[in-house]
Amino acid sequence: MQAYLDNSATTPLCKEAKQWMLRAMQTDWGNPSSLHEKGFAAETLREQARKAVADALRCDPRCLTFTSGGTEANNLAVFGAAAAQKRKGSRVVVSAVEHPSVLQACKELASQGFDVVFLPTDRFGAVPVSALENAIDSRTILVSMMHVNNELGAIEPIEAVPAILKRKGAQALFHVDAVQSFGKMPVCPEKIGADLLTVSAHKIHGPKGAGALYVRRGVHLVPRTFGGEQENRLRPGTEPMIAIAGFGGAASVLQNGKGLDRITALRDRFTEKLQSLGEAAVLNSCKDASPYIINLSLPGRPSEVVLNFLSDMGICVSAGSACAKGHRSPVLAAAGISAERQNSALRISLSDQTTQEEMDYCFEGLCEAVRVIRNKL
Repeated sequence: MQAYLDNSATTPLCKEAKQWMLRAMQTDWGNPSSLHEKGFAAETLREQARKAVADALRCDPRCLTFTSGGTEANNLAVFGAAAAQKRKGSRVVVSAVEHPSVLQACKELASQGFDVVFLPTDRFGAVPVSALENAIDSRTILVSMMHVNNELGAIEPIEAVPAILKRKGAQALFHVDAVQSFGKMPVCPEKIGADLLTVSAHKIHGPKGAGALYVRRGVHLVPRTFGGEQENRLRPGTEPMIAIAGFGGAASVLQNGKGLDRITALRDRFTEKLQSLGEAAVLNSCKDASPYIINLSLPGRPSEVVLNFLSDMGICVSAGSACAKGHRSPVLAAAGISAERQNSALRISLSDQTTQEEMDYCFEGLCEAVRVIRNKL
């Protein structure tokens, strides 16, 4: 049996994504900027994809800029906003558990002289609202916070940010990295109060190589690249139409939270069964986290050893973010998780395609790993 449970790293393509991609390859393969029939057909497909993503976000399609993925969208948001806002102040507020594409970008801003505040979290990776209150002041020009943490599944208090900004008199832009929540729970930038919001195709059963940045009407960003008129001049260059088409196909069938109850039930049954392992298994995620992400540790059993053991059984999980391969997780460290638990941490991540059989087989694999690896050490 196979059990693919590394959906926070990437997801398998859905049939709709494949169908839209075939259209981009076989019939509408022209350059969207070309002024002939093939160009018009490609342009139409691009705008259909943009509308599909916008409909899933319940936003104006004109607010979406296609990018190569979440990392580029996050970098465009952070650097573009900081450059556009720098005359209004210098403070940038970000959590200490952001994705590397935000965390490293903000560290670069700090090296350039920006006053970057890295917010602490509780032991489950969630930022206390009081920390936001203390960090945001009238000089704040950007707040960047993910919606759902990609390693612990913590749901961050993004809904508190707009009110705090208003109360503190900050003329800041608010950026939300919604890569891990988009499609899994309702996400609407206008309802959140976000000025900027990032999503990615390959987390929602679309292809790698496509993402999007929502930019609220009236918000100005300084572009990072130059050389063309495409994507509101924020992301110039000929569009990767096969990936964009796949993004549109995947977005067109998103459940947007309709499968949340089923996934919650799968998570709850799995975590209840984990209790039978006693001290051999420790949950790092809290019960209020996104049910799509379960982070746990098998103390005394190194993550890499367990990952290889499970892989031999056909079970695919991870030790954390795929973007931090080979490095100890700064997210788990920021949450105050001990070095022993960090070294034995596993991330099990679900999608709307995950089955009960896969979860049961994963649990069987963990039980076997606990028994066998303990005997070998």
